[in-house]
Amino acid sequence: MSQACVAVLALLCAVSFAQPSANTQPSPDEQAVWKLEHSYWEYVKAADLDGYRTLWHPNFLGWPYVSSEPARKDHITDWITANTSKGTHLQSYSLKPAASQATGDLVVVHYWITPTWVDKDGKAESQTLRITHTWIRVGKGWQIISGMSSPEPEVKK
Repeated sequence: MSQACVAVLALLCAVSFAQPSANTQPSPDEQAVWKLEHSYWEYVKAADLDGYRTLWHPNFLGWPYVSSEPARKDHITDWITANTSKGTHLQSYSLKPAASQATGDLVVVHYWITPTWVDKDGKAESQTLRITHTWIRVGKGWQIISGMSSPEPEVKK
């Protein structure tokens, strides 16, 4: 692994584990990225795959929970088309921020999302997921360079 890759991985780990104080207001960069996270879900809701793809860096590597292995940019819309090909569409979503941290040209966000998918018969299904995205500054904008998702574990009583 090159020294540059090791440095980027170390920075991503440091950013991911950073714990800002509870009363810290999001920086302008964090605010911009949170707005893009909402755009992400609006693109999914509209089934706008071209718009959705604009949010992703060409060198993206991440691990969505619906994939058995890490995925690159050429597979980022697979989960959307898997749903829409079955006749389901995203009707609504609830996005709840957990944490974010800006460091230089990176912003890491963690959040819970509860999308509600509706099938062609009107049956709705929801599941809460945990999402982590790392955004990198590209020119004057931001793109997702890495991410991971997982289902919210059920709490056993």
